[in-house]
Amino acid sequence: MTKVITDEKLINEFLERGVAEIFPDKEIFRKKLLSGKKIRVYCGFDPSAPSLHIGNAILINKLAELQRLGHEVIFLIGDFTGMIGDPTDKTATRKKLTREEVLENAKNYQKQAAAYLFFDGENPATVKYNSEWNDKLSFKDLIEVSSNFTAQQMLARDMFQERIKEGKPIYFHEFLYPLAQAYDSVAMDVDLEIGGNDQMFNMLCGRDLLKAMKNKEKFVLTMKLLADNEGKKMGKSEGNVVWLDDTPENMFGKVMSWPDGVIGIGYELCTNIPSDEVKEIYKELESGKTNPRDLKIKLAREITKINHGEKEAQKAQQYFEKVFSKKEMPEEIETVEVKKGENIVDIMVKSGLSESKSDARRKIEQGGVSIDGEVVKDFQIKLNEEYQDKIIKVGKRHFRKIRIA
Repeated sequence: MTKVITDEKLINEFLERGVAEIFPDKEIFRKKLLSGKKIRVYCGFDPSAPSLHIGNAILINKLAELQRLGHEVIFLIGDFTGMIGDPTDKTATRKKLTREEVLENAKNYQKQAAAYLFFDGENPATVKYNSEWNDKLSFKDLIEVSSNFTAQQMLARDMFQERIKEGKPIYFHEFLYPLAQAYDSVAMDVDLEIGGNDQMFNMLCGRDLLKAMKNKEKFVLTMKLLADNEGKKMGKSEGNVVWLDDTPENMFGKVMSWPDGVIGIGYELCTNIPSDEVKEIYKELESGKTNPRDLKIKLAREITKINHGEKEAQKAQQYFEKVFSKKEMPEEIETVEVKKGENIVDIMVKSGLSESKSDARRKIEQGGVSIDGEVVKDFQIKLNEEYQDKIIKVGKRHFRKIRIA
């Protein structure tokens, strides 16, 4: 049996770093961790996309802290809840997914999470799917579970209030999502749930349900969100998400495209650099004595190293510095939406890089067009997924980032 570590410094680190709130009380939870009793902790991941992203990685890394302290970790794949779709922060109903779609999306989740968690050896993390228990609930069970919540609780949520004001529909299955997530806590009999600060409502529903059905206290730990100084999140909805299956070069480049306001919180949430060093980085950013770009390069390397290893991170940095040197590349680059298979000439015209097709062909023939540093020699090439997030350069000063639609 794995020994539980009660080192006060490590526990304080876990309770402070990147943490937004702890319910019902941080000090009570601190005593729980110091007691040496093993706790069961989980975080759920709905397979709404075929890859996990950096926001998921923040939570997985927090699970890993508890795993290293000797606690039982569950990596939950929401193949049931993923079919419903979490309405949190959504001003319109999410598209429902099939079981086949969510399982296909989730097929590489464990492999990606293994960059942070151990799934074998001593004290391995366990992978569970919430269809295991939710598929078995009868209509009678559903009525029993739902009797612990009120319609007012659900309607009070901000996104539902916005929809009511705008006359948009709220479907009943969206009310059931928090119940389905809440039942995960009951089925697994957990002591702690970890999630983003935007998941607070759903996680507290699980706390209430576990108390009602098993008279057991569940702690809830919410993490800060990866956002800039104005609260703008780095994520799918903003189009600047870092996927864990990104190539090392793309992962490094995407982090480098983050605004400077994300650097400090990026170190705090996305790396394992000691907290004392992170505090110094915050001070350096505040003082303005250090070039933010230098700190961002180190951040990009650290994130890439965790997911792809030291060697690949170094190669990604070398690639970035070769292709995107600050002398040649602007800090912000306009994105051009490209249909799969679209011709380079048409793309140059519609993005304003050329005045006409003949102008585009002439620039290519003269060697004045490159993609990620490689000169384009054929004006008939068609762009597909392999060109995602690459940079078209025309002349010395005109750039567009490729986004495959």
